[in-house]
Amino acid sequence: GRMWAYTVGFTVLPHVGGFLGWFLSRKEIPTWYEKLKKPSWCPSRKVFPVAWTMLYTGMGYASYLVWNDLGGCGSKAIVPLGLYGAQLALNWAWPPLFFGARNLNMALVDVLCLDGLAIGTLCSWYRINRLAALLLLPYLGWLAVATCLTIRIWRDNPQQKPGKSD
Repeated sequence: GRMWAYTVGFTVLPHVGGFLGWFLSRKEIPTWYEKLKKPSWCPSRKVFPVAWTMLYTGMGYASYLVWNDLGGCGSKAIVPLGLYGAQLALNWAWPPLFFGARNLNMALVDVLCLDGLAIGTLCSWYRINRLAALLLLPYLGWLAVATCLTIRIWRDNPQQKPGKSD
């Protein structure tokens, strides 16, 4: 019975920070985000919660697989689960930086570091559990879109950068 609880716990964990990020920044979306200049290929606002629900579930379950294969949080788990934890922290930090602080510079730095950590996580997991690594591929694809979108919004909205005025 305990393994079921671990499976659910690991699978739900990413959703906690994702929900908090949305909850803290939800008021900025219709007021500030909608006014930003965005590229024509920017996904609809309705796509984001569906995509993140699927992506967080996949990465959460994948983290359980890795944790289970490594026999818990022993010394072998430090790097693979440490990379995962670090990328998850940066993932959770992006909405407060972007929407909450409206800091496009820090949001860009965050997402670029997040990309590196997510790729590192996938590479370290591949040796441990190939299914876990494969479950991260949709996440990396979405991160690529999110990174390109962040870059375009950062570039196309110079008035939103610190030190710039209208």
